[in-house]
Amino acid sequence: MQLIIVSLALFILVLTQDLKAQVKKRPGHTQATPVPGDSTKQELVDYATPGWNTVKADFLSSYYAQDGNNSPVTGGIGTEQLTDFTQKVILTIPLKPRLTLNLDGGYDYYTSASTGMIDNIRSGESSEDIRVHGNVGLTYKLKPKESLGFRVGGSTEYDYNSFQFGMNYQKLSKDENTSLSLSAQAFIDQWSLIYPKELRHSGQLLPTNQRQSFNGSLTLTRVLDKKTQVAFQIEGILMNGLLSTPFHRVFFQEQAAAKVEFLPSTRFKVPVGIRLNRYVNDWLVARLSYRFYVDDWGIMAHTASLELPVKVTRFFTLTPGYRFHTQTAAKYFQPYGVHSIQDQYYTSDYDLSALTSHSVGLGVDYQPPGGIFRVKIPQTDHKYIKLRNVSLKYSHYLRSTGLKADIISFGIGFDL
Repeated sequence: MQLIIVSLALFILVLTQDLKAQVKKRPGHTQATPVPGDSTKQELVDYATPGWNTVKADFLSSYYAQDGNNSPVTGGIGTEQLTDFTQKVILTIPLKPRLTLNLDGGYDYYTSASTGMIDNIRSGESSEDIRVHGNVGLTYKLKPKESLGFRVGGSTEYDYNSFQFGMNYQKLSKDENTSLSLSAQAFIDQWSLIYPKELRHSGQLLPTNQRQSFNGSLTLTRVLDKKTQVAFQIEGILMNGLLSTPFHRVFFQEQAAAKVEFLPSTRFKVPVGIRLNRYVNDWLVARLSYRFYVDDWGIMAHTASLELPVKVTRFFTLTPGYRFHTQTAAKYFQPYGVHSIQDQYYTSDYDLSALTSHSVGLGVDYQPPGGIFRVKIPQTDHKYIKLRNVSLKYSHYLRSTGLKADIISFGIGFDL
């Protein structure tokens, strides 16, 4: 909460200063000729393009809260109350003119009332945990318009460990109007099989605690004219191993006792998307996107979104946005107590149900070309830490199943 208050105060401060600057430059306001040390002259100096050896540091924070009444931990009924606080740091460190080191890491601290019901279905107490994650990567510029990157990383929490590695390749056309990007990733995961309390003496309920996921994507971006850019992306995702969640309960028509969710050991997903960015005028840009999704569990989905960044002042941007999503149900999903004991696969996780959702949000960003301010690093020659940008965004999510969620995120970027 303190972070949100500080970020709001910072935004009000920088916006006020920017509005003052705009007012001073209106006709009828006389301005003195710049003198040595004048801030106008200093601002022009700051507009210089950062050198190849500029280190970029971005700090991101978010707070997420949700509530609903379809928890899969209790068989598709019961509270889905959850909160999550996230902190993340992203560093981009040039090692040589053609070689860049990329680092990111952070943690998620969450509390979940439904997770607290794993041990006692009648308990309303919240469970809490911390997830820690990090990645290390290198990007090498093969040619002025061609680059290759690699990354490795992982994450861990109380019942789950994950290791990942991947690579990406990007190539620009000679006129820089077309870009081709290829990427591939692999995730190797291991679960601790924590079953609901009443089922822990029933032996091995799931065949494995391992999961592997592999995905590859192709993105083609093209500048159609001076005002329009379009991008097309296709992705393939293959998952294998433990795709059931060991502490999700499922209840049946024929018996009162629950069983652990049981799903196929493979899943193949194919998302296909298109994005269009259109410059409307000096103060408005339209960003439209559409994604089609299908998988071999029977889900077919459509997602559309619209963002309209509006320049309130020269460097201050206000971005309202809307996102719509609709999907069919997985063939293995049924609500509480509807499954038959004869079913081969079964789940009551409403993420796999037929649903529609709406998300509305508003983002604000302040990013002057020369930065917001800079501070000289002691005992160095011409070395500065520059506050590059500040951003804040709020979104509200509403799902047809009754789930509601809110998220507020804050970002701040520095150049060194």
